[in-house]
Amino acid sequence: MDHWHYLLALVVCLVLTAPLEFLGPGVYRRPRLLAGALWPAAALFVIWDVMAIAGGVWDFDDRYTLGVGLPAAMPLEELLFFFVVPVCGLLTFVAVETLLGARHRRVAYTKNTAQR
Repeated sequence: MDHWHYLLALVVCLVLTAPLEFLGPGVYRRPRLLAGALWPAAALFVIWDVMAIAGGVWDFDDRYTLGVGLPAAMPLEELLFFFVVPVCGLLTFVAVETLLGARHRRVAYTKNTAQR
């Protein structure tokens, strides 16, 4: 079961933030914007990670990964991390932005009707 820890942590992140897709315009419903937001950061951090692994700055315990290795000794879960965590962050940001925008519109509406 230990081999699944890293992957399960990523799945839990996705599951917990998935309902946020239904608040506002969503993230998954705009794949072009999502890809445009993800690839620059993912590319940068993958390069950084590969350099750190090659330099011996850090490594990964095989006990907690599935053992699917990518080039430069990067585990599959590590690559997925660079997509899953930003997606969860974007889902949270869009949901909070939507809720705050709705609150702002409601407060503005209340002020406008009170002035009449």
